[in-house]
Amino acid sequence: MDRTEVGALVRSAVDGDAAAWKALVEGMSPLVWSVVRAHRLSEADGHEVYQTVWFRFAQHLGRIREPDKAGSWLASTARHECLKVIRSLTRLTLTDDPRVLDRASDDRTPEESLIDSEDEADRAERVRRLWQELDGMGERCRQLLRVLVASPPPSYGEISAALGIAVGSIGPLRQRCLRRLRARMDARGAA
Repeated sequence: MDRTEVGALVRSAVDGDAAAWKALVEGMSPLVWSVVRAHRLSEADGHEVYQTVWFRFAQHLGRIREPDKAGSWLASTARHECLKVIRSLTRLTLTDDPRVLDRASDDRTPEESLIDSEDEADRAERVRRLWQELDGMGERCRQLLRVLVASPPPSYGEISAALGIAVGSIGPLRQRCLRRLRARMDARGAA
C-alpha cells in the first residue's frame, strides 16, 4: 500500500468507516508480521504482539498526526512490543565468549526495508526521468548513448560500424551528448 492510500484509509477509519479499518488491517498486517518474525518470537508471543499492536493502533487512531506514515507507526510499535516481550523473557546467561557478545544481526529490520523501498522508488523515478529526457534528444545522441549503456559495452570499432561514426569522433560526440543530457536534466530539476 502506498502512503497516500494508507493516509486516506486512516482518515476514513477515524471517521468510523469499518471497511477502511478492514482494508488497513489487511494491507498493513504483512508489515506487522514481518517485524514480529524478525524478532523470532514464539508463535504465541508473536500473536500476542500482533494483537497488541492493532489494539494500540485502534486506541491512538484519532491522535496519529501523520496518517500517511501509519506504516512507520505500526512498524515502530510492533518493534517496541517485541522488545518488551523479549525483555520479559530474557534470562541472564553469563559468558566470556566474544563471538556471542559482539554478534550483530545481518537481518534487515522492517524499518530499514521500508526506507530501502522508498529509496528504490526515488531511484526508479530518477531513471524514468533520465530515459524521458534521453528520448527527447536528437537521434544521433540517442542512438550513441543507448549503445554505450549496453552490457557488455561494445568496442568503439563496433559502435563505428553500427552507427557510421568515425572511431575518433565517438568520444567527443559522447561528451557533447552527455553535456546536453545533463543540461536537459538540470533545466527540468531532474538531476
